[in-house]
Amino acid sequence: MTSSAESVNPPAPSALPAEPLRSPYFREEHELLRRQVRRFVETEVKPFAHAWEEQGFVPREVLRRMGELGFFGIRYPAQYGGSELDAFGSVVLAEELGRSTFGGVAVTALVHAEMASVHIASFGSAEQKARYMPDIIAGRKITALAVTEPDAGSDVKSIRTQARREGDSFVINGAKMFITNGVHADLYCVAAKTSPESRASQSISMLLVEKGTPGLRVSRALDKTGWRSSDTAELAFEDCRVPVGHLLGRQGGGFYAIMRNFQNERLVLGAMAMGEAQEALELTLDYVTTRKAFGATLYEKQAIRQRLAMLAAQVEAGRQLVYHAAWLDTQGIDCTREVSMVKAYCCELVNEVMYACVQFHGGMGYMRESTIERMARDARVHSIGGGATEVMLEEVAKRLRR
Repeated sequence: MTSSAESVNPPAPSALPAEPLRSPYFREEHELLRRQVRRFVETEVKPFAHAWEEQGFVPREVLRRMGELGFFGIRYPAQYGGSELDAFGSVVLAEELGRSTFGGVAVTALVHAEMASVHIASFGSAEQKARYMPDIIAGRKITALAVTEPDAGSDVKSIRTQARREGDSFVINGAKMFITNGVHADLYCVAAKTSPESRASQSISMLLVEKGTPGLRVSRALDKTGWRSSDTAELAFEDCRVPVGHLLGRQGGGFYAIMRNFQNERLVLGAMAMGEAQEALELTLDYVTTRKAFGATLYEKQAIRQRLAMLAAQVEAGRQLVYHAAWLDTQGIDCTREVSMVKAYCCELVNEVMYACVQFHGGMGYMRESTIERMARDARVHSIGGGATEVMLEEVAKRLRR
């Protein structure tokens, strides 16, 4: 027997919030950026990105347009064309690109702006930054980060690619795998062992390799389940010679640089995941409030609306965890624990959300013509790339005692 409250079908909401509620974390410049990115996504991504999914990469003119709009220089110095915003600027960019429903487009831009070029901006010499950063920020040169190998992913110390010093050059030999932007990048930030006899944490350096350098070869473009509009490569380095002046930071400091930049990478991926999850919930809410079964809309089924309500609560919790980690970063507080929580929680949650949303779309959710089908494929890699969930939980476990 049900109570009178339970027997009355609730009115269907018009939509979940189109953007995060007013927050003490964001300033006016962040909200202006949010509106600008959202407008770009609606007018210059969604109408065309199906074609990019088919061709396997985002056109260069689109990336240059993003550079013109300032999306690639959010946290970089004004002297190179950047905006000098903080971590919340990166979070806004990632959230809104996540809401595009095209994960491949989002990750193409985010790897370039927030994961690869960071090595040049953070550790490059004044000469290197003056030479490369203006083109990077403008979208004229696109970057890739080459760390992962066939036998080494999150375990960075185990990479085998070597770069031996010969006079005024480093000669690189090895292979890299699953490199986002790897097919069409102009600049590669490459992790290689320059001192294999040293301790593992002090044996790795970062080297800048330009497209077209003899000895650098795209072994193959990789065919993926999701992120179809993101070009992903296996790379081969065969006696690839680069000048000593292409060393990023100090020799032997690469491992620590990678660990430091992992923090921003994982924060950004968490924000992207929550943008995707929010958009998926909104799409599904629109669907279940119009789709009828057994004489009523799906939203009138208590199990469905309560499941959506709980997922909305979890996504809001994940979003606030992202914001808190970003705030800690802006305060200069070590947030490895919180960022690892972000990566683990948000990137598992987005898959939980997608599973439910596909289910509530029924047969249509399994059709390639539906947006939610693509989003579910794209989301799967979130719990793998940038630090697998299991690795993140180990990072959290190490820090449970404060």
